[in-house]
Amino acid sequence: MLTRTTTTSLIDRLRDAVGGAGVSDAIEHRALMGTDVYRGGGSPAIVVRPADVAALQAAVRICAEAGVAMVPRGGGASYTDGYLLAGGGHVLIDTGALDSIHIDKTNATVTVGAGVTWAAMREALTPHGLRTPFWGPFSGLVATVGGSVSQNALSHGSGAHGISAQSVLSIDVVLASGDLMRTGASEVIRNYGPDLTGLFCGDCGALGIKAAVTLPLIAVQSASADISFAFADFAAFAEAGRLVQLEGLDDEHFGLDIALSQGQIARQEGAGAKLRAAGQILRAAPNKLAGLVQLARMGIAGANVAASDAYMWHFMIDGVDATEAGAKAKRLRAILSRFGREITNSVPSYVRAVPFAALFNILGPKGERWVPIHGVLPQTQVLPFHAALTKLFAERKAEMNRLGVWVGTMFSPVGSTGFLYELAFYWPDARTTFHDTILDPAHLAKIPAYPAAPEAAAFTDQLKRDAIALYAAHDAAHFQIGRAYPYRDRLNPAALALLRAVKAQLDPQGLMNPGVLGL
Repeated sequence: MLTRTTTTSLIDRLRDAVGGAGVSDAIEHRALMGTDVYRGGGSPAIVVRPADVAALQAAVRICAEAGVAMVPRGGGASYTDGYLLAGGGHVLIDTGALDSIHIDKTNATVTVGAGVTWAAMREALTPHGLRTPFWGPFSGLVATVGGSVSQNALSHGSGAHGISAQSVLSIDVVLASGDLMRTGASEVIRNYGPDLTGLFCGDCGALGIKAAVTLPLIAVQSASADISFAFADFAAFAEAGRLVQLEGLDDEHFGLDIALSQGQIARQEGAGAKLRAAGQILRAAPNKLAGLVQLARMGIAGANVAASDAYMWHFMIDGVDATEAGAKAKRLRAILSRFGREITNSVPSYVRAVPFAALFNILGPKGERWVPIHGVLPQTQVLPFHAALTKLFAERKAEMNRLGVWVGTMFSPVGSTGFLYELAFYWPDARTTFHDTILDPAHLAKIPAYPAAPEAAAFTDQLKRDAIALYAAHDAAHFQIGRAYPYRDRLNPAALALLRAVKAQLDPQGLMNPGVLGL
């Protein structure tokens, strides 16, 4: 813990190196930077926002010489204590100003600063008809490339191309010494010898602070098709999902249960968002008539298109032309129709039109607090986990009802093997500094505000921890590990020894995000 005297001295040195505008010890700013989507941690003593890589290196060297813990933060859309340090008193490194974008069309790569958002990168690439294979999570308006690579993420492009880590060629990392290391021996291929880049994907900043990330580029395909299916029971839904994962035909797909479909997802962000989506659907359609037909179908469907069904899969399919996209859709329909029924494709059409939504969903549809957790299950564990989870919620149902706690579920594929089962917990409680700062006041004025509810918060946190234990009992893996999920104890002794040796080599004082990953 820094004393006031040492803090003042450190601030002066950091301001000399980084510039006064890049260093803050304001109470309000430190409080915000010590809070994530879920909760607050210990307040950092100083917040540093380097304007370039040289400034980042200088800041790290100064902190290392002072023996002060450093915690990196990207867009801040985390909820697993990834950048929260319980004791506080650390230096938080805000990487948001590292926002350079370099497009190399000839070599088909893009190198971006760690603070570049996925939305900003997409905007830069779209005029060139290019994209990265994985091109961002739903929170891409705020989530940064560096943060997502540190945490691992999936969503846009994951059906065909996997998670964020699979779309990384190389990473520039500032180590605890202040030295800059490039993980790749080649700028155009990742696996040139041992995969050093993979060490820093999902490390949550434990091994160093990401300065820049290089990703491959592919051409944007000109044709698309979106389809949705509804299922009466989970077993049919899960089996349909398993079989379509083997095909690898869609660019992305995701599943929802009825609670999220009619609650959080159904909530629209107002007329402006609807008009923007409608305009983008019309522009993306092969002709004006086809776009109008799609909008008419979506309007007729209304919000309760699948009110009688428990689960839905939504698919976004790309192709070089309408024939290819149609053939892929036809094959998927042949599989899915064995288990469920086709419904209007309102949800994937809106997601295609507005892939990066505003962060309104960090609160529930009625202003409730929100936190998700997830696990990537082996296919053989999907049904046993679902049964165990259903039993857990049945046992807690009375208390959940009394305290106003409810849960929705979302699902995604992870290649042909893993099945991502995500839970979203909601409970009535007071908002945090994070919510009040990040969200538009006009939006907050439209939803209820609640008084502090410590009993409901404690109950939800225990329910969350019990669900995480169920994931572990069913061999689940996790993204965004942070400090919320077990990792260290899941490694075998040899793997753990290797990881500790790497940590000791790169960060001998243990200053880089101490405690994350259980290290």
